[in-house]
Amino acid sequence: MKSIHMACDHAGIELKETLRAHLEKMGYTVTDHGTYSKESCDYPVFAHALCNAVEAEDVPGILICGTGIGMSIAANRHKGIRAALCGCEFQARATRQHNNANVLCLGERVIGQGVALDIAELFLNTAFEGGRHLRRINQIEG
Repeated sequence: MKSIHMACDHAGIELKETLRAHLEKMGYTVTDHGTYSKESCDYPVFAHALCNAVEAEDVPGILICGTGIGMSIAANRHKGIRAALCGCEFQARATRQHNNANVLCLGERVIGQGVALDIAELFLNTAFEGGRHLRRINQIEG
């Protein structure tokens, strides 16, 4: 069974619930790091919890907030995390192929649920190409 970690803040909870159900139907075991309500909360808390789990287990993660920007900034503070904010399928495919991104960031207030589901599927089903891209990933990692 495939595993994935998910987390959101109060502005991303509806998309997280929709996406979690979709991924479970696809056969994923989803570990949900919160939040669980629409009560205002601090997105970095959830981004850091998810990134710690992704780093420890070497499985992908999905972070959702209103725009996806805050989550991506917080996530990319972690060594070994390559979080990508994606708003279309091309970005999801390219970031996996070229950047070997391991965390997908989405903005609930920016994209529709159908687009988000398509982006997530592409992100999860696209392989890293390696080659010249690996050299660049190694430069990022320092």
